[in-house]
Amino acid sequence: MLKTILSISGRPGLFKLVNRGNNMLIVESLADGKRVPAYTRDKVISLGEITMYTMDGDTPLSEVLESLKTVAEGKTVDVKALGKDADIREFFGKVLPDYDRERVYTSDIKKLISWYNILVNAGMTDFKEAEEADAETAATEE
Repeated sequence: MLKTILSISGRPGLFKLVNRGNNMLIVESLADGKRVPAYTRDKVISLGEITMYTMDGDTPLSEVLESLKTVAEGKTVDVKALGKDADIREFFGKVLPDYDRERVYTSDIKKLISWYNILVNAGMTDFKEAEEADAETAATEE
């Protein structure tokens, strides 16, 4: 699911890939449903390709979002209610205990939480990739 959800540099929010055109992508805003083009000059990143730095390497964003959903009990998270940077980092420590505190900035955590809120408000709460879910199902059946 996260492979078709895109972040476009310079544009607020997240977008769902709708179609591919000539030298552009047609994307739909998750916030208001408006369709707009994203050109080749735009920096477009799929959420499925993003990872978070941890002490043991990198953790895929899908796992971080699943953990955040568990900690937040499936509800949105109010970043402003968390308070100062130290409080935000403490909260994120519950989500991803072994995150690299030197390479993950508070702004990264805030962006992650805002993406999580956008996805939850859009009704997208299954963050595990289909192949990961299939692999887990196969492993439990054996």
